[in-house]
Amino acid sequence: MRAGSWARPVHRWTSIVFTLTVIANFVARWMGQGEPPDWLTYSPLPPLFLQLFTGLYLFALHYRRRPDAARAGVAP
Repeated sequence: MRAGSWARPVHRWTSIVFTLTVIANFVARWMGQGEPPDWLTYSPLPPLFLQLFTGLYLFALHYRRRPDAARAGVAP
């Protein structure tokens, strides 16, 4: 099993959840009467922070593995 194999699906699915919560937020603002509840307003934040951490992990993983491939003589 590769080192980043768990991070890619988590990052992908949290992006879907984030997109759906942002769409729900816009729909609630346009269709609703007045301000939406706070839980709906702040609902995009947890998936966004999870995306931040998985994205930074994947970014660092890419550059951490690069010198290993260069030493082995593998072309990038």
